Amino acid sequence: MLLILLFSGLYAQKKILIEDTQKVIEAAKAELDEAMKAPDGNLYLFAQKYQITGSFEIKLTIHEKGKVATVFVEKNEGGSIKSQNMFKDYLMKQKFNFKMPKGNDYKFNYTFNFN
Repeated sequence: MLLILLFSGLYAQKKILIEDTQKVIEAAKAELDEAMKAPDGNLYLFAQKYQITGSFEIKLTIHEKGKVATVFVEKNEGGSIKSQNMFKDYLMKQKFNFKMPKGNDYKFNYTFNFN
């Protein structure tokens, strides 16, 4: 019984491999949507802690193993430069909970609204 629990725990922690470009972007956006939700999304909590307000349209590049490779602010509406830079630094530390094919980068825009 103990072995079954150990193996099922290891299997549950395994990240899903997504190979289709559009599905990678959809999965990334879905994770960001969850992270922005109150009361316990990590991006929501970060914004609350540092009183980040405004709207940021950000171009993200994600790389193999779900790591954020680049963060570029396309548009900032109502947010301070200080909070924008703090948020960019925090986004660079994010990691998505799925795997992608090695050597591929995926770029997409996402709008973060903090009101």
